Amino acid sequence: MDKSSPHESARGHVTGSARYCAELPAPVGTLMLYPVMSPHAHAELLSIDTSAARCAPGVHAVLTAADIPGENDTGPIVHDEVLLPTQLISFHSQAIAWIAAETEAQAQFAAGLVTASMQPLHAILSIEAAEAANCFHGQTQILQKGDALAAVAASLHVVQGEVRCGEQDHFYLETQASFASIDGEGQVNVVCSTQHPSETQHIVARVLGLKYHQVSVTCLRMGGGFGGKETQANGFAALAALAALKTGRAVKVKLKREHDMKLTGKRHAFRMRYTLGFSAEGLIAGLQAELIADAGWSMDLSPPVLMRAMVHVDNAYYLPAVALTGKLARTNKTSATAFRGFGGPQGLLLAEELVDRIARYLDIPAEEIRARNFYRPGFEVTHYGQTLTATDLPIDAPSRMKRIWTSLQQQGDYATRQIAVQQFNRQEVGNYKKRGLAMTPVKFGISFNKVQYNQAGALVLIYADGSVQINHGGTEMGQGLHTKMRTVAARVLGISERHIRVMPTNTEKVPNTSATAASSGADLNGQAVKAACETLRDRLHLQARVQLGLNESEQLHSADNAIHASSGGQICFTDAVLAAYNARVNLSASGFYATPGLSWNMQSNTGSPFFYFSYGAALSEVEVDGLTGEWKLLRVDIVHDVGDSLNPQIDKGQIEGAFAQGLGWLTMEEVVWDSEGRLRTFAPSTYKIPTICEIPAQFNTHLLSSATQPGTIFGSKAVGEPPLMLALSVRMALKDAIAGFGAKQTHAGSLALACPATPEAILSAVVGS
Repeated sequence: MDKSSPHESARGHVTGSARYCAELPAPVGTLMLYPVMSPHAHAELLSIDTSAARCAPGVHAVLTAADIPGENDTGPIVHDEVLLPTQLISFHSQAIAWIAAETEAQAQFAAGLVTASMQPLHAILSIEAAEAANCFHGQTQILQKGDALAAVAASLHVVQGEVRCGEQDHFYLETQASFASIDGEGQVNVVCSTQHPSETQHIVARVLGLKYHQVSVTCLRMGGGFGGKETQANGFAALAALAALKTGRAVKVKLKREHDMKLTGKRHAFRMRYTLGFSAEGLIAGLQAELIADAGWSMDLSPPVLMRAMVHVDNAYYLPAVALTGKLARTNKTSATAFRGFGGPQGLLLAEELVDRIARYLDIPAEEIRARNFYRPGFEVTHYGQTLTATDLPIDAPSRMKRIWTSLQQQGDYATRQIAVQQFNRQEVGNYKKRGLAMTPVKFGISFNKVQYNQAGALVLIYADGSVQINHGGTEMGQGLHTKMRTVAARVLGISERHIRVMPTNTEKVPNTSATAASSGADLNGQAVKAACETLRDRLHLQARVQLGLNESEQLHSADNAIHASSGGQICFTDAVLAAYNARVNLSASGFYATPGLSWNMQSNTGSPFFYFSYGAALSEVEVDGLTGEWKLLRVDIVHDVGDSLNPQIDKGQIEGAFAQGLGWLTMEEVVWDSEGRLRTFAPSTYKIPTICEIPAQFNTHLLSSATQPGTIFGSKAVGEPPLMLALSVRMALKDAIAGFGAKQTHAGSLALACPATPEAILSAVVGS
């Protein structure tokens, strides 16, 4: 079986025939929604006058909080996120009302007729402002291992510092979109671009005051999600459903790019302060750190994002003693939300800054300091209490991380290129151009932080003609999940993938699903699909025994569109299905999977929250212009662990795409808010994402060989999020190049570089200002 079968929607993607939510044929009379947005970041809402808008041409409804029959809230964890404001404006451009009209142009015109009386209030727009006002969400989180204070005090070397990173917009190609209608039985039907159909169903029901079974949610596919459609799609679906309920008409909402960027949350900005103790050899002895995330105006998923950052401050390094505190700043900005990596990238950024600081302080190559601090036998317990397994740290063979590290050094020709970089920097041209080279690792935990979310269901149907239909709870956002599920079914049933169709995700087929997030889509849903297909395969095998006249001791296996007996007899899959149908055998089956062995104590913040770890490493080479701060990425080499890949072609695409997105976050995607709390980077003209121009001609991606992962779907491993953090190698290579200019180091080995490292930031670091 070809494991690199193309993406099941590849032809539709390139020809434009693949349908997305907003492209569904709309019934005659479908209404469009358009927002009325606040001109203040923080204000008391005194009154709204919608009378003129209601009389405008084509307008059928103006939605305000007074129109909500259920609960005016869309918060996924804490009910602190009003759908439509009643008293307070919490961020600039917050929608205070929505117009439902015959056309988008009519709705936009009517939105301009709505007037509101507001009393501006002081807006908190930064972590520092939130700190000064003691304005935080929830409680301070604490994570400890050993006596970090004593370990730091006893260390030969102690340094202190601060690391900051900015926000990042998801910038998915398809903006937020939902389509809602009410059928003749009062059932609310929603088609939504959502990563979590079940939660969308729950939020819509909450807002409309209905039971879950009265709401059906379908996700056809998404034009990208990256976490931005895990919770933030829910409010737009609820608005479309509310308008449909109020008007009796089908309603569609599809945000303009400007509105999408102004109304939706970003990756969390972090400020991380640390005190680090280490030995003369560069071994970490103790770490004290405070992590503060800018959560925005409401909680959203910020608590688990913060905790995932805190449990990833180790990256691939053993930390003997740790004392971490984490806080969520409450600011008057859009509510920060899930983003690929879910806090992990911020934690790993801190880890790599710590190792870089040690290396510069001791004047030892950073790659050597990294390798010295890797987890290893005898040093395998994380700072949150999870013990790395024999798969991660075998006694009789190098660990996965060591194998990856050694392989990358060889395949990337690290030693030779390091000498070449040094020679280039000594040349005359090196007076204004310098090159940098850096290797960084990734160790990333796979599973949802919340144990309950690590479950999945599937429903598989075999029709009398031998065709197969798969329904599962995962959503397709371009990452190839449906393709992998088709592969799983084909492998279990022993048939060609062309006989299998994966259906759009629907809450009527598979209930109570988890979000397609945390890199768990293939892990969870693959096991559920496998379980359902094994049930069906076993039923067909029983019928095949009858058809072939076999005894119970005869071994059967399914392959090549047939069921084969060990004695040599066989029956084709289609004939076996028809025989089963004629014998009144059930040809549908559900499958279920719950990840075993997970635990997490929310009081002590300890346990084993991850089923396994994903590993990888990247080697990046850059060239920096010291006169302008501009830079080029010359070459990237990656070795990444995906276990026994379900589809190497798709996995390599995920690795390269994730790396590019991480590159954007770390070097160019600068989110800018002005002093009034207005988002200034709300279009491609002002917000720069990576393009083909930033990707080097030499981009070499290798999958770790002989890497079967025990207990996972066919030995495969998650791939969606971990490779994003491989881009940290670019940031460290930039630091290496900047140091080549003789840039001033502030104290004790610290070389400051803003994140994102824009050309302006690089130039500032070069001149030491």
